Amino acid sequence: MAVLKEGSKAPVFKGVDQNGKAISLEDFKGSKVVLYFYPHDDTPTCTNQACNLRDNYSELTKRGFKVIGVSTDSVKKHKKFEAKYSLPFSLIADENLTIVNQYKVWGEKQFMGRTIIGTKRTTFLIDEKGIIKKIIAKPVSKKHTEEILAAWDGQ
Repeated sequence: MAVLKEGSKAPVFKGVDQNGKAISLEDFKGSKVVLYFYPHDDTPTCTNQACNLRDNYSELTKRGFKVIGVSTDSVKKHKKFEAKYSLPFSLIADENLTIVNQYKVWGEKQFMGRTIIGTKRTTFLIDEKGIIKKIIAKPVSKKHTEEILAAWDGQ
């Protein structure tokens, strides 16, 4: 499989969100998409990232972005995470690793001085035509919205 690059067509995915709703990239044609992959619900860094997106959600939607989170956690775990932090966007459960593998974000990574296998925190900014405009590897969770807007605007 080829490595995903900026300018590549975004892989079309299908999944189920925290409400049991089927979600596909095709549902967002004509919209700008923030597709963010994160390791696990309700962990400190993942919570900071989700809450940063929540706190800036009105700015993101005003700018035309749709936000979708993806992790390998279950629908039930996503629902608890959404409820606990009042998250206003979809969280797709990818328990079978289908989407993380499509986007090449599953693999070896460093965590607390050890090498582990898991989801590499990565955000894909996808334009209205389904093209990857920007890939943000290792986003700064507490400043993620700023990174997204700066990356989109080319700063």
